[in-house]
Amino acid sequence: MTPDLYPSARDLLAKLVSFDTTSRSSNLELVEWVEGYLDALSVPHRRVPNADGTKSNLMATIGPAVEGGVVLSGHTDVVPVDGQPWTTDPWTLTEQGGRLYGRGTCDMKAFLALSLAAAPELAKTARKPVHLAFSYDEEIGCLGAPHMIDVIRRELPAPAVVVVGEPTNMEAVNGHKGIATFHVTVTGRECHSSQPHLGVSAVMEAVKLMGSLNALSARLQDEADPASPFTPKGPTLTIGMVSGGTAHNIIARECHFVFDVRSPGPRTPKEIVAPFLAEAEAMDRALKARFPECGVLVEMRTDVPPFVPERDGAAEAFARRMAGDNGPPRVVAFAAEAGQFQQAGFSTVICGPGSIDQAHQPNEFIEIAQLQRGATFMRRLIEWAAEG
Repeated sequence: MTPDLYPSARDLLAKLVSFDTTSRSSNLELVEWVEGYLDALSVPHRRVPNADGTKSNLMATIGPAVEGGVVLSGHTDVVPVDGQPWTTDPWTLTEQGGRLYGRGTCDMKAFLALSLAAAPELAKTARKPVHLAFSYDEEIGCLGAPHMIDVIRRELPAPAVVVVGEPTNMEAVNGHKGIATFHVTVTGRECHSSQPHLGVSAVMEAVKLMGSLNALSARLQDEADPASPFTPKGPTLTIGMVSGGTAHNIIARECHFVFDVRSPGPRTPKEIVAPFLAEAEAMDRALKARFPECGVLVEMRTDVPPFVPERDGAAEAFARRMAGDNGPPRVVAFAAEAGQFQQAGFSTVICGPGSIDQAHQPNEFIEIAQLQRGATFMRRLIEWAAEG
């Protein structure tokens, strides 16, 4: 009788959750621990670090170095818990009522734990390769994965499929929206608020720009294709952060805001916000004409491509077989690294335990039943890899 992978996956999840890998911090402590775990199994691994070495992707190959394997991909970083009303310790796995609570439980350390739980048996029996691809900085724009994907593309025997284990309730997903983030800085000229004619309020100028974005957001909603499989159906635009000003009686010198655009394609985010960019450029010229130090700066910080449904996709068929999924085709509105893998030429699918409804929330959790379903997926994957 084959062993149940769930107990091991649960223990591994507890360990992974204990590492605070919030994107603003390093993930190296977690990476080092996973390396030690793989060393004990004699599984070769390598890092693909960021420029200053403070964070790293981690790659490993279990089984022979031949073509036709599967990549199990997941990110190690999590979103902050700051200001959220947690009722349990977010860095301690806590079981209550059939759920496992902790930051990253569903997004997406459970998939990492399941992959690692399968590793000991894979190391003994795999006749086809299973590649682990653990990334950094997914939560702030999928920044780490492209470097690792390039190494996979150039240096590994070509894998047949990539499974990105984002939370989908262990159901195969064949498409996601892309995302681009834009940072806008408006620089004005400070003066006493009783003399606004002597300065430029960065806040008041920024409000004009944000008003245009709000109107554009509404237009995108109105113009969405009713036949789109996504929810929401069309591109979306939201302003997520605003900061600026010093005091009520000082004309603000600076205002900064951040917005994102999520699009299923074919229009790119830059095409969608082209009217706004033109407005920002015109405002920049007008402000500089008044005071040279004033202006508007718009920076696109991230641009993650959409994941487009693949006709008769090998990865989707593989995930459905492993998950026992006979449901309809599915897409998701959130962005992930799947689009980056697909852009590099890999057949890709998203399939992982947990629900995106719990992601980024206080008291994030994964249903124990979901972790058990994931264990069944990995059991079938072990059997597939042993077939040769």
